[in-house]
Amino acid sequence: MASAAAPATAASVPAEPQPLSGMRLIAAAFALALANFVVVLDTTIANVSVPHIAGGLAVSPTQGTWVITSYAVADAIAVPLTGWLAMRFGTVRWFLISIVGFGLFSFLCGISRTLDALILFRVLQGLSGGPLMPLSQILLLRIFPKEKAGVGLAIWAMTTTTAPILGPILGGLISDNWSWPWIFFINLPVVAICAFGVGSMLGAFETKRDKARIDIVGLVLLVVSVGAFQIMLDTGREHDWFGSAWIIMLAIVAAISFAAFVIWELTDANPVVDLRVFRFRGFSFATIAISLGFGAFFSQVVLTPLWLQQVAGYTATETGFIVAWIGVFAVLLSPVAAGLIGKIDIRISISAGIMWMAFVSILRASWNADVDYWTLALPHLLQGMGMPFFFVGLTALALSSVPARDQTSAAGLMSFLRTLSGAIGTAVATTAWDDASRTSRSEMVSSLNDPGGAMDRLQSAGLTLEQARSAIERMVEVQASTIGVLHLFLAAGVVFVIAAISVWCAPLPKQVSMGASH
Repeated sequence: MASAAAPATAASVPAEPQPLSGMRLIAAAFALALANFVVVLDTTIANVSVPHIAGGLAVSPTQGTWVITSYAVADAIAVPLTGWLAMRFGTVRWFLISIVGFGLFSFLCGISRTLDALILFRVLQGLSGGPLMPLSQILLLRIFPKEKAGVGLAIWAMTTTTAPILGPILGGLISDNWSWPWIFFINLPVVAICAFGVGSMLGAFETKRDKARIDIVGLVLLVVSVGAFQIMLDTGREHDWFGSAWIIMLAIVAAISFAAFVIWELTDANPVVDLRVFRFRGFSFATIAISLGFGAFFSQVVLTPLWLQQVAGYTATETGFIVAWIGVFAVLLSPVAAGLIGKIDIRISISAGIMWMAFVSILRASWNADVDYWTLALPHLLQGMGMPFFFVGLTALALSSVPARDQTSAAGLMSFLRTLSGAIGTAVATTAWDDASRTSRSEMVSSLNDPGGAMDRLQSAGLTLEQARSAIERMVEVQASTIGVLHLFLAAGVVFVIAAISVWCAPLPKQVSMGASH
């Protein structure tokens, strides 16, 4: 995740201010870390709350996942713009604009009473929050003395890693005990603390403003192509895919605008996304691997809570305490993954980490609708063991494969594609789950063993005809949905294997390090 940090380094810096010390340093570091924490938290806090949100807005749970994908897409689009925004308005000033915007749109998300309004404000929340991850890291590095820069990075990495763990737990507790709007309202006091802390203590660290040109054509083409493609994925199922003129139109718009975007960015002198870094084979294949792997990983992160609550009968709180196990080893083994960089062939640790995640996906495919807590928790705990080698290793391989002058562009592009892949993976997985469940249900109904006898036994046990029919329908529905989700776990495992293989298409750089992102 550290790759998101680099775009802000483009900001031009005047005379270097003195680093902070004592309580001012602690307070400022806390405000910056808290801002990073709340933005990352919002990528996962809604995951376990989707059934509650869908119920509250009277939409299907599949439509409810748009709350996740809309935020992720907007967050991804904002990252490549961070460097230009920091130059144009100043690093500290844009940080304050972003954090206030994030708080405002969090409030508007909470008071939304229609799905359309909620998605609109989630998009604006993601656009506001996207720059906060890279800007918080840049400012942390500036307020710490150079000899203690590692402490600043450790604080940033810790908040980036722990937020996804607490997200599902907080989301579950809030949804079950209060109501879903509070998953957005709790951002408000955090935003107030961050804005006050940064505004009152970091004025001296403001960067010189430069009226840098922005590639407006490239930006518009990027938003149109990504937006049309994501809407197509999110709404395709309910519009019967390419049987619908609306979906065909979205596909055409996405394809034409994407082709125009690629041509424009390759020829523009100051592109919003520098696609020329793909000329480095190591960067290209590392980016393919992280995009495939993150798409498979994030689709599981979203699907598992949906299945646990809709099918297996778990509450949002119980689901949060299952999913959160994924972060334990992710936090503990991150220093180990970073320590291996430069000591062994980085491709070995990366591919081992990804293959481990593939193995855990296959382990998930042994679940059934009656599994106990630890059968569900164990794969989450184990999956965290592979994540640091996947994230940290691929970031190092990608950035070490490009010259120093291109590392800022490379880090922003990789972060953009990784986040976008998570949104696309979620949209594809929820649609595929619905289709697989429907197929399994039709196959099961046609091969039920003596349904009439089962109906008679249920009625003799005291159920009415309608209750007996509902009980059998529910049983079939549970099994069909479970078979559908297990098929997707296996498919994710295959995607992980492809990602692991693609790592070996990247040549080993002469020197492997975390590059400009650190």
